[in-house]
Amino acid sequence: MRMLALYSIKGGVGKTASAVNLAAEAAAQGRRVLLWDLDPQAATTFYLRIKPKIRGGVARLVKGKAAFDKVIRATEVENLDLLPAALASREMDQLLAEQQENQLRRILKPVRHDYDLVILDCPPTLSTLSESVFASVDALLVPIVPTVLSLRTLEQLRDFLDRHDIPCQVWPFVTLADRRRHLHRDTIAELPRQWPLRLSTTIPSASVVERMGVERAPLGQFARTSPAAGAYRALWQEIAQRLQ
Repeated sequence: MRMLALYSIKGGVGKTASAVNLAAEAAAQGRRVLLWDLDPQAATTFYLRIKPKIRGGVARLVKGKAAFDKVIRATEVENLDLLPAALASREMDQLLAEQQENQLRRILKPVRHDYDLVILDCPPTLSTLSESVFASVDALLVPIVPTVLSLRTLEQLRDFLDRHDIPCQVWPFVTLADRRRHLHRDTIAELPRQWPLRLSTTIPSASVVERMGVERAPLGQFARTSPAAGAYRALWQEIAQRLQ
């Protein structure tokens, strides 16, 4: 079971849209995918038309006492299941801090043979939960808007991982890109020099991505021929090649 996390210290960078679309693309290619919404705002849960509720509570989930057949929910996307978030998910950070073994892989151990891929949609924080994510995943997929402030948070993430000696791979990729803007073009061109492990596919800024909140579905289900949907397909192909 491979694990990836959509993570950014900065909000508003297309993290949740990326999590949903990448999970849907992986599922469309036949992988058994579990998307875990770790953000108390539960945007991923909303996009996939699931009620924001963790049956049995967050505490039972963290302590390994949850009945996963009741916690995990099937979605309308074939091969894609969701472990939803709820407002109570904000308690997870404290609960993880109380556990001696706080890796998320331990929590998912009962279903490790049921899925080929787990994708985590993480809240934009540096916390105990974040450290558990860093210790559990094969790589962090970090969406960045091609601006100075977004790049600065990427540097902050790298400094944090180095300072705490956490050997977690970071694969940045550009979202919300507008190639009509000189700053965006210059930043995209400069990124490979600073981040050789960056993913080369760029996700454009597009109104159709914003419509995910109206349609409550990944792009592949209502705008499959759009440039943004094509970009997410290409991005998943790039990620899948790395995972091999």
